[in-house]
Amino acid sequence: MVVGSINSDLVVGAERIPRPGETILGDSFAVFPGGKGANQAVAVAKLGYPCSMIGKLGRDSFGADLRSRLVEAGVDAAAVGEAEGPSGVALITREASGENSIVVVSGANALVSPSDIDAHRELILSAALVLVQLETPLDAVGALGEIAFRGGVPLMLDPAPAQSLPRELLKQLAWITPNTTEAEILLGASIDGFSLERARSRAEALLERGIRGVVLKMGEDGVYLATAGGIRAHVPAFAVKACDTTAAGDAFNGGFGVALSEGLEPVAAARFASAVAAISVTRQGAQPSMPTRAEVDAFLLRW
Repeated sequence: MVVGSINSDLVVGAERIPRPGETILGDSFAVFPGGKGANQAVAVAKLGYPCSMIGKLGRDSFGADLRSRLVEAGVDAAAVGEAEGPSGVALITREASGENSIVVVSGANALVSPSDIDAHRELILSAALVLVQLETPLDAVGALGEIAFRGGVPLMLDPAPAQSLPRELLKQLAWITPNTTEAEILLGASIDGFSLERARSRAEALLERGIRGVVLKMGEDGVYLATAGGIRAHVPAFAVKACDTTAAGDAFNGGFGVALSEGLEPVAAARFASAVAAISVTRQGAQPSMPTRAEVDAFLLRW
């Protein structure tokens, strides 16, 4: 299951991302369903794995559309509540290379509370694994950590947007999946360029904080995986032509969560997740880019 944000992504395409104070002309505009939580839930559901979601929407036209999109994708949205005020939105500028910059306005996502989490305690405890991000309030994430850890349910944190996290929460995590920028913020240390030694050092530093598994996401350089049980592995990325990297990390997390829940070993799960992400970056939009299980299986057969 997934606990997290649900947004409308307002996406502008341009040749490049403007510099501060600069105005440039864009070449496209579209609105897609998004939010890291919803993206990951849709990724899981489209892979054919049952997925429920805890989150919050505003009572507005965005909220009604976002709920219907979740249900259409196969996500159980019964635990997605409503709040007065606007739903969350993300303003995304995507440049021609496929890279992007994102500003998120939380809206109803900021109103997810520890009491909302506690109200769905039984749903959480029935999950094979729980995915969560940091686009909802940290006190709600902390409440989730307590319930999942005490109930023996693995918790996977995507630490985005990155921030300093309490040691108690880190010790409750089965997995953390930062990209290099997020790892820098978590550790207060630079990851300037890829090397296995540098990746290994950063992963070890995160394990020392009590986390049981680390997946350091490095874009086209793949992922570095380390666990408290002794696994150390670099899983290369698949070489594809990217047109939109908006939801690459969400696609990876959804795929990794499904693969682990189905019993794959971590390295094999990371390869499966890398395939999910590779397919997603060849398509426009966040949730619309998520592949089906058949598409992932066919992709892996070609590699």
